[in-house]
Amino acid sequence: MSQKLSFHVPTLSYDGLSRRIILAFIFNIFILTSHVSVYATASGIAENEDHNFEYFSEQFADLKILRYKNPDFNNLSVNQKLLSYYLAMAALSGRDIIWDQNYKHNLLVRRTLENIVNSYSGNRKSKKFSKFMIYVKRVWFSNGIHHHYSNDKIIPDFDIKYFKKLIKKSDKKNFPIAHNGHVKDLVKKIIPIIFDKNVDHKKVSQDTSEDLVKKSAVNFYEKVKQKEAENFYASIIDSNDPNPVSYGLNSKLIKKKGRIVEKTYKIGGMYDAALQKIVYWLKKAQTVCETELQKESFQKLIEYYETGDLKKFDQYNILWVEDTEPQIDAVNGFIEVYNDPLGMKGSWESVVSTKDLDSTKQFSILSDEAQWFEDHSPILLDHKRQTVSGVTYKIINVLIESGDSSPSTPIGINLPNAEWIRERHGSKSVSLGNIEEAYEEAANKSGALEEFYRPEQQVWIKKYGKLADRLSTGLHEVIGHASGRLMPGVGSPSETLKNYASPLEEARADLVALYYIGDQHLVDLGLVASTDIMKAEYEQYLTNGLIKQLARIEKGRNIEEAHMRNRQMISKWALEQSSESKVVELIKENDKTYVKINDYNKLRAMFGDLLKEVQRIKSVGDYEAGRDLIENFGVQVDKNLHEEVLKRWKKLKLAPYAGFINPHFEEIKNASGDVIDIKISYPESFENQMLYYAENFSFLPTYN
Repeated sequence: MSQKLSFHVPTLSYDGLSRRIILAFIFNIFILTSHVSVYATASGIAENEDHNFEYFSEQFADLKILRYKNPDFNNLSVNQKLLSYYLAMAALSGRDIIWDQNYKHNLLVRRTLENIVNSYSGNRKSKKFSKFMIYVKRVWFSNGIHHHYSNDKIIPDFDIKYFKKLIKKSDKKNFPIAHNGHVKDLVKKIIPIIFDKNVDHKKVSQDTSEDLVKKSAVNFYEKVKQKEAENFYASIIDSNDPNPVSYGLNSKLIKKKGRIVEKTYKIGGMYDAALQKIVYWLKKAQTVCETELQKESFQKLIEYYETGDLKKFDQYNILWVEDTEPQIDAVNGFIEVYNDPLGMKGSWESVVSTKDLDSTKQFSILSDEAQWFEDHSPILLDHKRQTVSGVTYKIINVLIESGDSSPSTPIGINLPNAEWIRERHGSKSVSLGNIEEAYEEAANKSGALEEFYRPEQQVWIKKYGKLADRLSTGLHEVIGHASGRLMPGVGSPSETLKNYASPLEEARADLVALYYIGDQHLVDLGLVASTDIMKAEYEQYLTNGLIKQLARIEKGRNIEEAHMRNRQMISKWALEQSSESKVVELIKENDKTYVKINDYNKLRAMFGDLLKEVQRIKSVGDYEAGRDLIENFGVQVDKNLHEEVLKRWKKLKLAPYAGFINPHFEEIKNASGDVIDIKISYPESFENQMLYYAENFSFLPTYN
């Protein structure tokens, strides 16, 4: 499980998240060879010393593009560098997959736009072309034509007439035109896809009054209705199987001649060409693995891609969880299910990283103490794990990200997602240290702290905010996602809680972190100097959940994204529970709304009560109770408060979402052509990196 970070806006601190990891709380709203060297020159790769490293690249629309550095790479052995490089190539080789998964026409649109960028012969300095380039960058950022966070279709700020002019003055031979097709056919097809807001307007719909599958543009179902999909999986899932595979994780469900079948992602099946490239690089990685167990785990991953067998994926996950020694690690696969309205289909992603040895040593005590946290949890005894084993935690520095993890990235990850594997074999939890650092550096002097927090709140955030962010992320990932158990005979959350499974799981992990960050045990372990750290975390979390995150929502809209629903649900529930006691309240000062916490210890107890209920909902599969929590507290937006927040945010001139340019890797060869080293550098241009990826890592046909 992991969580995206990109939707945060820069500020002095953020609320961690998690499940795609998912990462423990989401940052608070803010937040190669000769041909390679050509790219290095064209993209403006900066090889600055650390003290001159520039984290900020550019800002457009509602997006900020940042950069991150990896402080470990140059200290790695040659074999470790080669392993990193091979895994990075495997990551980039799957990039096209997420584009196709997000929407069946995405690759058509992307390749059309990129050909215009590469070959348009008209005026490139006009305001209209500038608007065109902003649209292109937004599409690149979201891996498709739907906003990466709101899921709404991105509508261009230029008209159809100008778009036709762009196509007319571009190289015709490089447009994605079918055999014997014509440019005019492309124009006729693509214009409603791009410009008509009523055509596939929502990537993922969470409106339960409608058919979620039919109303979602995501490319996991074809000619299939929601009820048909649910009935299909209900007919094949064995709820008594103690080792259930993740049904539907690596397939598209389609209807052929009235019969519903799965189209599996595998070599020889759907996404064949990209998966072949991924496997090629994984096999190269096997030649330089750090441990035999790592080599074995890659072998199972390869077999999974070759066969599409979900049991192979489970075997891979078990080996991967057990392999804790390597400094180089990778997440690679169809993993998180947030993009599926039914919560079953995995989006492809990859994160390649190095272990931060010093920070990991400092915070690994969390995983060592996992049993203590489980034993002292406020949840019901029957819902606790009797034995918590195999839980590990480390701080990592990202080397490269791809697929659903890039450009918008998680800041924490907890995997695998299969409940039975987690309960019996454990899980890996990570915090993305250099990503968090980049957010912190970019957030300096943003003004958001002063705008949304009263002076007395700022005191706690300035004193403990950064540590609270790091620690809450760890607690969310390590303790939160690794805690609790399902009652015997209860199906997986995707079966029982359906479209509410994701926000409830994130809420459960958030509540674990919120409850324990104020515990004396953290002081006794030497992780914090005082339980006062909870004051910084509670101020940040509730202000984000009730106020700040509203800056990411369009006026007149309600909350649909799972993590935002989770945070508002917790915060609004606490506010309502305090209607008489005033443990928490919203106050007005100088016509601005703020959170005011009057009793931190009582608030902590309230978090414990809610954690107990959310764990019960998951453990017994209580769909109705879970639905009521999310719908009653996590969805509706206070229109007056929303309008106020949008005005306050606008004056700060900050982008509410951020994402990253990846580092670049280059093979260094000797006179004999042998690779003797791998060089890392840090591109400065988002546009050039996207064009480079399109040229070198586009392996799929336009339609799959």
